[in-house]
Amino acid sequence: MLTVRPATEADVPAVLAMVRELATYERAASSVVATEADFLRHGFGERPRFQVLLAESDGATAGFALYFFGFSTWTGSPTLYLEDLFVRPEHRKQRIGLALMQALAREAKERGCGRFLWQVLDWNEPALRFYESLGATVLREWLTVRVDGEALDRLAAG
Repeated sequence: MLTVRPATEADVPAVLAMVRELATYERAASSVVATEADFLRHGFGERPRFQVLLAESDGATAGFALYFFGFSTWTGSPTLYLEDLFVRPEHRKQRIGLALMQALAREAKERGCGRFLWQVLDWNEPALRFYESLGATVLREWLTVRVDGEALDRLAAG
């Protein structure tokens, strides 16, 4: 039986383990430096910065979706931004990804969002096909821009 529920503090070790599994799949295993303390502080502290939906299949942790809210100046409404979606390999092809995406779409509608937005690696053809099957539009003309690490330090220092 499949269930999708909000994650709790007790789920943080499982969520972080799946984040590491996702990073391995995305060929960036060494990039994950987040700790359980980071997830607890930023997701379950006084002012949570993200939320997590956990998918369980017959009691086993099968996948997760980590998301937060932004704002679209063009629509004048909140945007649900999906940071990560992951289904463990042994649980794929069981419609778990679909259940998580549907739950996120319902959350977006309940919160008055005009958009539901996420990114996908250009080489991840299974994910691209899945998202397009949901009616998503892949915006290939938009590029992700990021400043982090020492570059962020330099920019902030002026």
